[in-house]
Amino acid sequence: MKKKIFFFLVVLFTLFSTLQAKITGYLSLDYTKGERESGLSHGTFQNSLAGLLFSGDITPTLSYLTEIRFNAESEVELEQAWISLGSSEAFNLKLGLYLVEFGRYNQFNRPHQTMLIHPPLNVDKVYPSFWRDIGIQVQGRWRSFFYSAYLGNGLSEEEELTRGQQFKDNNRDKSKGGRVGMALGRGFEIAYSYYNGKYDEANERSLSLQGADLSWVEEGYQIYAEYTRARLEIPDGTGTAEGFFVQATMNLGRLRPVACYQLLDYEDGFHGLGFISPDDPGAGISEKKRRWALGFMVQASENLVLKFEYDFNRDKDADLKDDSFSVQAALIF
Repeated sequence: MKKKIFFFLVVLFTLFSTLQAKITGYLSLDYTKGERESGLSHGTFQNSLAGLLFSGDITPTLSYLTEIRFNAESEVELEQAWISLGSSEAFNLKLGLYLVEFGRYNQFNRPHQTMLIHPPLNVDKVYPSFWRDIGIQVQGRWRSFFYSAYLGNGLSEEEELTRGQQFKDNNRDKSKGGRVGMALGRGFEIAYSYYNGKYDEANERSLSLQGADLSWVEEGYQIYAEYTRARLEIPDGTGTAEGFFVQATMNLGRLRPVACYQLLDYEDGFHGLGFISPDDPGAGISEKKRRWALGFMVQASENLVLKFEYDFNRDKDADLKDDSFSVQAALIF
């Protein structure tokens, strides 16, 4: 496996060097220790991650970007691989593998781009991490208005929504979605996101997601918020997942304290642990969780970021002792 990865990298670097690509990357490592019912009571190093981005212009109207991610399991994953056609900021057409522009978080979820170490509950549970799709995406910005629309293979039916990532369509339906928003001045932006597609192999049941996000960025502080709601058709009913987070950050030189409140309500009586197919349903899902995440980021140097986070986790239906403390180091180059 290591030889294959090495050969792959040699070929990749050779290819992009001929295209005079701009190469950037990141590395990160987490350490998390939780209470006795968190599953991490002994403490563990985890989520070792590395990423490389290759980008460049082939002609004034033709550009490309490729992003590759490596994790601790020695897996290589292609995060993005697209060609963009367009000569203005108002219109760009992307063809290939793209990050799905649903909400704001999915576009800026790399370790050095987030204030928190762990994704907010609604982001972590309602759609796959690093959610991407294969197809066509159109996006642009005109004055204060920005937009994105896409057509792709969509998500598949799995135990839970976070496992629906696929790269070959499991039915004849194509997913449709997009995000529209407006900058209202003084660093304030709002946006609305939508996604819809059939997710089962029989091409009969729909999965739809809606979301709203806002950001308010000033010199001394930033506020981000994101709301997400999923509705999936299931035999004899409907499953739902709904949640939001509100995050506030202060800028104190190299130190940036952060506080975030998160909420998730997830009800699905058909999927869950043990789900195999529509003929073999799972145990169902019922999660009502709340979390306060408190921490801070330290800009140790121009290229090194250190993050500290304590999560106060609460489950409405269970009295669990599963708070946790995490540390993360992220390097950008």
